[in-house]
Amino acid sequence: MSTTTAAPAESVATSPAAPARRASRATLSRWLFVAPAVLYMLAFFGYPLVRNVVMSFQHYTPRTFFTGEAPFNGLDNWTAVFGDKLFTESLWHTALFTLGSLLGQFVLGLALAVFFSRRFRLSGFARAVLLLPWLVPMVVSSVVWRKLLDQDTGVLNTLLMNLHLTSEPVPWLSSPSVALLSAVLVNIWVGIPFNMVILYGGLQEIPREMYEAASLDGAGPWRTFRSITLPQLRPVITVVLVLGFMSTIKILDLILALTGGGPADSTQTLGTVTYQLSFQQLDFGQGAVVGNVLILISAVFAVFYLRANRSDFAEGK
Repeated sequence: MSTTTAAPAESVATSPAAPARRASRATLSRWLFVAPAVLYMLAFFGYPLVRNVVMSFQHYTPRTFFTGEAPFNGLDNWTAVFGDKLFTESLWHTALFTLGSLLGQFVLGLALAVFFSRRFRLSGFARAVLLLPWLVPMVVSSVVWRKLLDQDTGVLNTLLMNLHLTSEPVPWLSSPSVALLSAVLVNIWVGIPFNMVILYGGLQEIPREMYEAASLDGAGPWRTFRSITLPQLRPVITVVLVLGFMSTIKILDLILALTGGGPADSTQTLGTVTYQLSFQQLDFGQGAVVGNVLILISAVFAVFYLRANRSDFAEGK
């Protein structure tokens, strides 16, 4: 006669559910670690973004701060902003300012990064000196450049006239046809160190063996740069351009301190128009509209950045 020992009923009943409970606890633990970051993003990014969108559909004025009344006015704010000639001009100025600044900063930053990739005496000191424009506050840089570019007493005009490169002072900041170019040149000066540092770091990660193999194959400097340096730097270039775009398109302090948006609104950008509508005309609803346009443009480029990074990761770069 054989005897069998039956497993306890409780053990049989609970053993299939044990893996599920462990998985639930693991999931809960992961969410608890992520929760502080999620709450921070919702509080400091999500809520202001939603509030700005809602405000763009309201008649929001200083009176609202006392009464709490901000009646919805539909698309009136959007219609007023998009129908304003200043908004169209500022959109065009923003595009020129951003593209000109990015191109100048990247080209000169890459040239300096390649130059400093070959070590020489005092190269570290020279790199440190070139970092100064990046370390100086933007407002301070703008005020200094406003003095340098002054039409009558500026050092730059004095130098150009002493070298006989121009017969009369150049109205760098007082001419509508030159002021935006001056702002672009100042912003290029400010942004070169950032591009140089990031691209210099990327150059240090390229294996030296690749350059040695190219040299043995008879490749010249330009062919080596085009076939090795640029492809290897592509992920870093993407980061530099996208971060540069994000910081340039919303610039406010530089233009306010340099030109104040003038002369004749020739240096008005989306950032300065937002400031003007919100804090000078005190029309927070229309200011929110321009702010939403800036957010939308930045979001589009952020998507391109994420897609580019995903492509680089998929290719194993």
